[in-house]
Amino acid sequence: MNLWGGRFTGETDKHFAAFNASFRFDRRLIFADLRACAVHARALGRAGVLQQSEVEAIADGLKKIGEMVAEPGFLDRPEFAATEDVHSFIESRLVELIGQTGYKLHTGRSRNDQVAVATRLFLREEIEAIDETMRDAQRALVELAERYLSDPLPGYTHLQKAQPILFSHFLLAYFQMLSRDRERMADVKRRVNVLPLGSGALAGTNFPVDRESMAAELGFDGVTRNSLDAVSDRDYIIEFISASAITMAHLSRLAEDLIIYSTQEFGFIKLGDAISTGSSIMPQKKNPDSLELIRGKAARVFGNLTASLTMAKGLPLAYNKDLQEDKEALFDTIDTLTGSLRVTATVLRNIELDRERARQAAITDYTNATELADYLVRKGLEFRKAHEVIGRIVIYALEQGRELHELSIEECRRFSPLFDEDLFDAISLESSLAGKKQIGGTAPEQVREELESARAELTVPRA
Repeated sequence: MNLWGGRFTGETDKHFAAFNASFRFDRRLIFADLRACAVHARALGRAGVLQQSEVEAIADGLKKIGEMVAEPGFLDRPEFAATEDVHSFIESRLVELIGQTGYKLHTGRSRNDQVAVATRLFLREEIEAIDETMRDAQRALVELAERYLSDPLPGYTHLQKAQPILFSHFLLAYFQMLSRDRERMADVKRRVNVLPLGSGALAGTNFPVDRESMAAELGFDGVTRNSLDAVSDRDYIIEFISASAITMAHLSRLAEDLIIYSTQEFGFIKLGDAISTGSSIMPQKKNPDSLELIRGKAARVFGNLTASLTMAKGLPLAYNKDLQEDKEALFDTIDTLTGSLRVTATVLRNIELDRERARQAAITDYTNATELADYLVRKGLEFRKAHEVIGRIVIYALEQGRELHELSIEECRRFSPLFDEDLFDAISLESSLAGKKQIGGTAPEQVREELESARAELTVPRA
């Protein structure tokens, strides 16, 4: 039985009925919906709309429905295949269990505010779970950074070698990205956590339910302030998907870095068997499929964001059936983000750094050129002139097929008389790293402090 048949005398076309139905995906909201239904029943009782015995019967029926649907495979029974949505499913089961009293539950309520409150309850809990999953990915970054705390790696700009950094510093860059992601999710949760129940279809309700009491009972921070907005607002879903898209962009960037670093050409990273696959034809291959899938799945979430924005664009107030399309985008985003975060953490716990190869790469290809320019600055030369001098030295070294530290002091003095015996200590890998000791720099002492800060951050949930 559907929830709206009284106005109609003819049968719904079977193709449209299937097209209109959402139970196959919105059934994920069932426990949130059951919880909100129980609170609504109690509010009706306090308002004098329902007798206490009716409230108790409804509460008992809802509890039994929850127990039934918790059984594996229950929702997949053939007799539920034609169910329109999760809300009609609950009402039908409730009437089966407690009789006509079950129909009273919908008093003063519309599916419009019913689905809004269920979705907000569901998403609030998912954000809390996602925060913990993000925190585990951060934990994996910290674990790997501690393992390779003092190991150098070449840093890149434009995918060209730039300056030496620590591998731990590289990993903590992604820790910072995920910290911002967790902050964004916590902020999204704040806007998710308001109660729309009591808004009715669009104009509010005629029954004196205490919306603020319902909000407190369901753990909401407050209630929506406009019934039109409450039933048609999907900002919180779009904002969640937007925050998820930014996180997926970060995970995709990390995946790309690790893919590049694991190639034979770079060879900085070794991938464990647990996160790699082979080739069906080339027996020597070890492919980074785990990372490539993370990179590829970012596109799914970007697509969900575009679809959600496009769905909401131009909708007149208040509710429109277009808004049913928010659920699949939301659910897919939750699943994709959660899966990608879990696999990212797994990858980080199954890779090794080739210490010697990374170190050698960090001190070749003139990565200490900036140190050489800074050396001249400390000797009193203006930086722009120092930059020009070192540029000419690099050209000379290229012609000679040698690195900067392989040149003699006499050769360097051809370009500037300021070079002295302390030159090579100043441009060593150790000096290059140790000199970057300001907050945020790659100096070992600074990275140790950042690791301590990161460990402290991991003890505190955000959402």
